[in-house]
Amino acid sequence: MTNDAYLQILSHFDLDENAVEATPFGNGHINDTLKVTTSSGKGKYILQRINHHIFTNVDMLQNNIHIVTSHIRKKLEERNETEIDRKTLTFLPTKDGKLYYHDGESYWRVCLMIPDSKSLEEVNPELSYEAGKAFGDFQSMLADLPEGALGETIPDFHNMEFRLQQFYDALATNAAGRLEKVKDLVEEIEKRAKAMCIQEELYREGKLKKRINHCDTKVNNILFDNNSGKVLCVIDLDTVMPGYVLSDIGDFIRTGANTGAEDDPNPDHVNVNMDIFKAYTRGYMETAKSFLSPLEISLLPYGGRLLTYMQTVRFLTDYINGDTYYKIHHPEHNLQRTQAQFKLLQSLEDHAKEMDDFMKTWL
Repeated sequence: MTNDAYLQILSHFDLDENAVEATPFGNGHINDTLKVTTSSGKGKYILQRINHHIFTNVDMLQNNIHIVTSHIRKKLEERNETEIDRKTLTFLPTKDGKLYYHDGESYWRVCLMIPDSKSLEEVNPELSYEAGKAFGDFQSMLADLPEGALGETIPDFHNMEFRLQQFYDALATNAAGRLEKVKDLVEEIEKRAKAMCIQEELYREGKLKKRINHCDTKVNNILFDNNSGKVLCVIDLDTVMPGYVLSDIGDFIRTGANTGAEDDPNPDHVNVNMDIFKAYTRGYMETAKSFLSPLEISLLPYGGRLLTYMQTVRFLTDYINGDTYYKIHHPEHNLQRTQAQFKLLQSLEDHAKEMDDFMKTWL
């Protein structure tokens, strides 16, 4: 699209400065993101084209985000926080009061750019501790939202029973004729299946409740102050929705505490970094303990195993289906991802007792 086309879209939003240029920004893989420079010469707004193929209910998506950011703003005001506009995202309405603009083909939204902020990619124990505090505080501020306040922007996103059904469907079809090649991995997945559906069973028994989760707890979804290095706010709110608290700590363990890459070609590189696990958990418990039940606390390390197992299942399902969901860089990429994730799962299982014992500090 041309700059004039972007400016035309921006003209439908209630901006308080004139936009003059929109340029690509960041490295997100889902939505198209642009930094908007105004007549003052500063980058003041972020324009995003929402990927409505993934987020099919844009009304629900934007309503969720509005509820979440409004609720967090209220909590920050109650704490007498300063610089609140830097500590939660602020989305601007269109001139007719809507939460997004639809041009007939695409869906667009605008938020204020948070000045003097940065996101980070590298994970170490110190940063993991700060990330744990940030995501724990994020959940804590949303813990009193009434049940049903938010919808599921991606239904069954972290539902293990659903992911296993997709896996079994792939086995039955064997669309790419690859099943024989991965039968050992299939066996490993099947023998763990019942143990990995604990959260759904506990929910049906009334022992585990659904809470509001971020569902994408990577360190690059936190903004830090450029000068002090302190956490400002959690961003990328598209997947904020009801689920189980195991999801958020589990996904950080899976991504942040992995000594290798998600698709590491050498499984020997892949293990769990216990220093990062402990640092993140300490930070998380500092801000989240007040609303967690003893059962949830005891299950948090299991969340790491669960999310790693879930991703193993999803990669292998896509491999068996013929690579129809994830983008691949070579024909065996999804198998390589599966093997790396399974190696991480084995490492997490080897450290399970140490991780479970570590949680007893808070029980």
